[in-house]
Parts: sequence; structure tokens; C-alpha cells
Amino acid sequence: MSAQLHIERGVGLEAPDDESFRLWVSATCEFLDLKLPDAPELSLRISDTPEMTQLNQRFRDRSGPTNVLSFPAELPDDIECALLGDIVICAPLVQKEAREQGKTSQCHWAHLTIHGVLHLLGYDHQDDDTAQVMENLEIQILEQLGFPDPYIPREPAASRLAL
Repeated sequence: MSAQLHIERGVGLEAPDDESFRLWVSATCEFLDLKLPDAPELSLRISDTPEMTQLNQRFRDRSGPTNVLSFPAELPDDIECALLGDIVICAPLVQKEAREQGKTSQCHWAHLTIHGVLHLLGYDHQDDDTAQVMENLEIQILEQLGFPDPYIPREPAASRLAL
């Protein structure tokens, strides 16, 4: 299965290449073994902090930026379409969180992309049980891709350098 991605990048923002995003999205869809179209389709927007702050306020009524937002496609049941929805990821926040959490930026990008796709497919983390299910899926998919468990605390890069 190869996902169809429409990637839009804010000017001057650092992010992984298109093929990395395609791999992470496809791996998530394949892992879940859901009845999805052969080529699920989604849009991915790489945003800056002001844009993400505005989106977070508008759609979640929360101030400040968030790292990832997902907007599942809401289509009538009688319309067959491969569109899963839209994901927006805040590039500066991904870089900041990766440093603070002692992760590589590639690992954090992969995690947030997978997290966003899971939201598009109906998973959430509204309570402890659903959060545990979602986190376990993220861990397993990331492991399959060669990334470490994102929930194991790591020493931030700045602390390691101070030693």
C-alpha cells in the first residue's frame, strides 16, 4: 500500500523529505490492516508557530501552538473516496520538543506523523484506556520502522553536553 500525500511546506521550514512522510503514513495504514483504499490519500501541511497557534485556537479553543492537528475527512457514507483527511505539523515545535526530549528530530517527526494518521483513522486519547491503545500502536509502528519507544524518557541533548 502506498499512500497518496499532498504535502505543503511553509517557507523556510525544516522537515523530512516527502518519501519519509509517505513511508510513515503507509506503514501506519498497513500495520492497522483496516479496510482502506489501496492508496489512502491525505494532505500534510508543515506549518510555522503563528499558523499552528491560530489553528489550535480556532479548532480546539486552546491558546498557543500544538505539535500536530488532525482533521479527518467527513464525507457522506455513500461516497467512496480514498481521502482520510488533513494533518498539520508545527515544524519549530517538533524541533524544540525533540531537543527537550533527547530524541532525534527524525524520530519525533515520524512519531507525530503516525500520531496524526491514527487520529484520521478514528483513534484518540481522550481517556486512559484509549490513550493506552493509541500509544501502544505508535510504539509498535515506530519499532517496525526502526525507531525507539517515544515514551521512554531520555536525557535532553543540553544535559548530555553539560556532563
